Order: sequence, then C-alpha cells, then structure tokens
Amino acid sequence: MYSAEEKKIILQLAREAIKYYLDSNLELVKEEIDVPSVKLKQKQACFVTLTVNGELRGCVGHLEAIRPLYQDVMENAVGAAFRDDRFWPLSKEELEKIAIEVSVLSQPQVLEYKSIEELLARLKPVIDGVIIEKGEVGATYLPQVWEELRTPEVFLSSLCEKAGLAEAEWEKGTLKVSTYTVEIIEE
Repeated sequence: MYSAEEKKIILQLAREAIKYYLDSNLELVKEEIDVPSVKLKQKQACFVTLTVNGELRGCVGHLEAIRPLYQDVMENAVGAAFRDDRFWPLSKEELEKIAIEVSVLSQPQVLEYKSIEELLARLKPVIDGVIIEKGEVGATYLPQVWEELRTPEVFLSSLCEKAGLAEAEWEKGTLKVSTYTVEIIEE
C-alpha cells in the first residue's frame, strides 16, 4: 500500500511526464535522487489509464516489473497519452480534461485449472486482473474491466477477442491463464 503522499507523487509524475512530452516531444527524465520515496524506486509494473469525462482516452502499461515504479509511471503515462494506437495523440486542449488512474500490479501468478468449470470458479471478478496466452499471442484486462464485463464467461470471451483469438477459445481449456491484483491510484 502506498501512502497518501506517495500516491500524490505518482499522479504528479504521470501528469508532469505527459505535459513535458506535449511541450517538448521528449521523455521526462528524473533521477532517483529526485524521488523522495524508497517504495517508488523499487521495481514495480503499472498501467496508466487516461479518461476524459469517464470515457477511455488511453491505457498503456507493463505486466512485468522491469524498472523502478516512478520510471514506469512516467513512461506509461506518455504511452497512454501519445502511443495508444486506438486513439489520436493527446492534444494540449485535452490535457486539463484528462483524469489519470495508475494501477500498480502485483506479480502475475499462473492460474492452474483442470477444467473450464474450475477456471470459471477460480477467477475473482473485480479482484483479478487476467492475462491469457496461447502461442505467441496474449492479452490482459485490468480488474477494473470487470465493471463492464461482469461474468467470467463474457470477460474471457472479450479477452480472447482482444488477443486476436476466437471468442470461444477459452472454452477449449488450452489457454495459459495468469492473474494479478492492482492498487489503484487515481485523481
């Protein structure tokens, strides 16, 4: 769990990185010495989600902890604003309208299952973020997506489509499924 001050810093870093990129077309660089929290310097994966009036405007992140959290937040904030290929790059006019949400991920764990019934029973709606993989393709949904896709069947079908698989691929029982939880930090 992050303190109120750490959450404030995380959101400031995200917004500052977006604004800096918008103004300079360069990535913001911060040194560890500039970050006052030891926890924010630990390797941690996150996703940054941007919304405008409650509508998705961009979402980019990492599933694996490959850099300190503060760096991941800045990189993913810029990615969500300017590199999510579902949207046009963020404009200066939109900057003040965006709401920022950072989801800090736990380490994904493989979900072992022997049957489709067991898979459905082991998923925890609203708690689990889910990663599916088959061969070279895969996809993930953050736990927040359960609010829109409320049943495990609908959730998994949509996730298969997102991965470029047939909607009913999960029913074959051949997917590698992993789950994770998130700590949500939002404005």
